[in-house]
Amino acid sequence: MSGNVALITGSSRGIGAKAALLLAEYGYSIVLNYKNSPDKAERMRSKIKQSGVECIAVQADVSKEDEVLRLFEEVDNLGNLTVLVNNAGVLDKQTKLEHISLERFRNVLEVNVLSCFLCTKEAAKRMSTKHGGSGGSIVNVSSGASKTGSPNEYVDYASSKGAIDTFTRGAAMELASEGIRVNAVRPALIYTDMHATGGDVNRVERLKGNLPLNRGGTPEEVAEAILWLAMDKSSFVTGSFIDCSGGL
Repeated sequence: MSGNVALITGSSRGIGAKAALLLAEYGYSIVLNYKNSPDKAERMRSKIKQSGVECIAVQADVSKEDEVLRLFEEVDNLGNLTVLVNNAGVLDKQTKLEHISLERFRNVLEVNVLSCFLCTKEAAKRMSTKHGGSGGSIVNVSSGASKTGSPNEYVDYASSKGAIDTFTRGAAMELASEGIRVNAVRPALIYTDMHATGGDVNRVERLKGNLPLNRGGTPEEVAEAILWLAMDKSSFVTGSFIDCSGGL
């Protein structure tokens, strides 16, 4: 994989960080992206460089076009982009629909959906064989919430992930002839600190009994699915979804 670059948005922690580590093990140069956690990003960068690959950490709010353009300039300086993992995302405190403000809903959509659109757009310009690229793979991190709707918790977050699912299908069909595959993973009940952000740090423990596998998942397990979709082992797969959800 020497000379190939993987960009993972929101990769200073959690699923994004584990995906970055795995891709580095397979020889990809890594572009870490973060918004508010420079110390965590720097620790990740140092850890990845121990794998013997190039790694840079770039601060950028990927819901804003000017910052995405700046991020991709850094990508171009590192090498040939062949993998994009759209992992950046937010949720807010658990609450019923009637208590969700317009400002909150708009912010969730902007961060979760616009970031995916903007980064995919810039990646496609570089990967597309129509534009002289060598092709590539884009993996979107959706959520099992796109199917359940997350009633009484965060229907705004679930709605944003439903949009990601639709975007994944549309982009996959449009870009297939240009050598670009687009797929998604849909995690659910994974042990990450996102649940603390939602105000329910024990959410996985509380709900894991509802899953056929009777346990929560790990970021590493989701990262393995991302890795498979990113690499040529899944070369006949596009517009598809892997549910990393314990059977949900």
